[in-house]
Amino acid sequence: MNILESIQDRRSIRTYTDKEVSASAVEEILEAARLAPSGSNTQPWRFIVVRSDKMRSRLAQACHNQQWMNQAPVHIVCVADVQAQCSEVRELSIDEHSPEPEAKRVIRCTAIAIEHLVLQAQALGLSTCWIAWFMQSDIRPVLGIPEDKYVVAVITVGYSDDRPAPRPRKALSEIVRYESWDDAGGT
Repeated sequence: MNILESIQDRRSIRTYTDKEVSASAVEEILEAARLAPSGSNTQPWRFIVVRSDKMRSRLAQACHNQQWMNQAPVHIVCVADVQAQCSEVRELSIDEHSPEPEAKRVIRCTAIAIEHLVLQAQALGLSTCWIAWFMQSDIRPVLGIPEDKYVVAVITVGYSDDRPAPRPRKALSEIVRYESWDDAGGT
């Protein structure tokens, strides 16, 4: 499967079979994330692989009690390490309202790594769903994540028990401009 096929075929899956996901498959999708580019090569992403029923249930509860998440045999918690971007050590507490520019940079870089992860999962025949409906104050205590780290997403990973149709997408002409915001026609 080429990369465009992976992108076209990827769906946010919320129903999974009970088929186990191998450790080697998880390692391969994490390797794809590890290879993502980052600003100044800071590589600020950290990942927590969660397989136990108890911890997956606690994560689902922290994610606004989305119980369907428990069907996925693997959850990968994707964390942005703000300290990776800071040149000086300082006390930071990062949440949804933080003004620190470092936080925004590491979140962007971590999002790139996460997209590598979900596309590699798709290429391996696995399905994922990117969960971001949680508050830092709810999810960090579940896994003992420090306040200077920012949980960007929980990715559910497993084998799909559903095949949803593609979602509508806007035409390129609706979303692309050339040379400036005012030039929507490309002239």
